[in-house]
Amino acid sequence: WLEPGPNTKIPALNKDLVPSDLDCHLPSDKYFDIEKFLDNLHKYQIEYEVIREAWRYVLIIDKTAKTGPFTMDLIEPHIVVTQDRIDLDVSNLSLEKDYTKELGMRVDITSKSYSIELETIVDNIKNKRFQVLRPIDDFLQPRIDKMKSRGWTQLGQPMHVIPNPPPKYPAVLVPLHESTIAYITVLTKMKSSISDRVEVLSIVQIKNPSLEDAYLATKQLIAKQCKGENPNERELFHGTKNDGIDGIYKDGFDDQYCKERKWGRGAYFSDNPNVSHRYTEANSTDRTRIMYYNKVVLGKEFIIDEKDKDSISAGQGYHSTHGKCSDKPNDIEYIVRRHAQALPYLRITYRE
Repeated sequence: WLEPGPNTKIPALNKDLVPSDLDCHLPSDKYFDIEKFLDNLHKYQIEYEVIREAWRYVLIIDKTAKTGPFTMDLIEPHIVVTQDRIDLDVSNLSLEKDYTKELGMRVDITSKSYSIELETIVDNIKNKRFQVLRPIDDFLQPRIDKMKSRGWTQLGQPMHVIPNPPPKYPAVLVPLHESTIAYITVLTKMKSSISDRVEVLSIVQIKNPSLEDAYLATKQLIAKQCKGENPNERELFHGTKNDGIDGIYKDGFDDQYCKERKWGRGAYFSDNPNVSHRYTEANSTDRTRIMYYNKVVLGKEFIIDEKDKDSISAGQGYHSTHGKCSDKPNDIEYIVRRHAQALPYLRITYRE
């Protein structure tokens, strides 16, 4: 029932015989005593084998029992914060300590733009259906294929669900795999615009609930003021340096840090990454730069083709400034002046 896994130290369960393992998240508010836990297993005459990794304990339970083995992963809290992704809705069921008779969801997906009820997940399991909850990459696709080969049916399009960070964390950064469409799109734009020599080292997706709530409220407000209630939302680049590198994903585009530039004071964005690249600065140690890919609500744009450093607003009836230079048609920039009018979505670390 056990077969060699990707890591030779840890045997993998044969999924055709043993359907699943047991994942447990270790507490973040107190010390977990692994030896005390193992003593309790011994009291119940449960046989075990322990393998320690940097981010988890792997326990192989009842390896030689006639009923067959299963594995238990005890996952460290810092991994839950930064790496916890839900692949499929049918993998989102959990039990909480002291409430083992109450079936719940590991990650709350009942609000905002994604709304899946517990009853829906249970119904999907009964009828062998599933929904994909994150971008499909080279690791997730084989799992989807395996589900389909077992007679399961995929519903709808993949979602982009990231668990909220714990209260003491303002945001969580989740690595985006290089095989996802978003990663490939950003990489292609940067290489074609800046240079073929651009080396993208990482792209991480940002989950900041406070910023998302404020952005959604601003988007809805602007939409009501636009024709057809179309908020004119775009995905645009923003280059930064110094305090902006961490400040943006934690606190958003705070207008108190905006500087006066050629079209006035505000947060500047562009669909041309080469324009945003000029606002970045290479780190003195490793020469890396930081750029953000953002969701920006432009609403009704005020188009201007002459520099105006003294401008402090787009003007009455407008929501953003669309600045362009007649001699540089590819250098269009968009300026917004409301704190929550832009949402940092992806953080790109790269070298030129």
